[in-house]
Amino acid sequence: MSAPKEIIFLGSKPIGYNCLKFLIGNAGILNLSLKGVLTKNRTEFGGDHDLAALAQQNGIEVFESLDDMPECDFLYSVQYHEILKARHIEKARELAVNLHMAPLPEYRGSNQFSFALIEGKEEFGTTLHRMLPGVDNGPIIFQKRFPIPENCWVGELYDITVDKSLKLFIETLRHVVTGNFREIDQELLVSKYGTSMHYRNEMNQIKVIDLNWDKEKIERHIRATSMPGFEPPYCIMGGKKVYLTDKYQ
Repeated sequence: MSAPKEIIFLGSKPIGYNCLKFLIGNAGILNLSLKGVLTKNRTEFGGDHDLAALAQQNGIEVFESLDDMPECDFLYSVQYHEILKARHIEKARELAVNLHMAPLPEYRGSNQFSFALIEGKEEFGTTLHRMLPGVDNGPIIFQKRFPIPENCWVGELYDITVDKSLKLFIETLRHVVTGNFREIDQELLVSKYGTSMHYRNEMNQIKVIDLNWDKEKIERHIRATSMPGFEPPYCIMGGKKVYLTDKYQ
């Protein structure tokens, strides 16, 4: 057997933890050597999803910053919090990939779940794409699309997408490391699906509910912005915030 391919994993949140756990458990079968991990110190998920601890328990080095990364064969990013520059992506001799929890090219950037619900979309998805400098703009390698349940809340859509994303990671990892895939340029799909770019600070705007909107629009915005653990949507009455909560919190 040839020497193992070196892989560095970048990730956070429970989805990143579970992908790393699967990668650790299957590295030998896939002839991979985990060269290191980069993650963010996230305390909101508790000790059960500590990527750094998981790596250290398995003798894997945890790097402090992207600039500390050595060269490797593969970079694999799952919900990593930093945008990689060209010099970081080029550390991967063969391939750098990102698992983006949204369909591409429709939803690049952040808050994809909220905007899909606000826009009344009937379909969502999760995408594995080649990393290029910029945000979520590399060619698509694999994608899983699925229907959005009727009257879906943002927390429900998030949970469904996490489940589908983990399955996509598990089902395609072997194909990624063996090169058994065909890339699709996102620009070829824009005429069919459209495209957009969203930023974290947009949530501050779409959480504000105008009671003069029609009932259906108000309901969509409430379902789209009532994310457990975050400030709820609200309206302004008498100069004060009046929060609107939902069944899912």
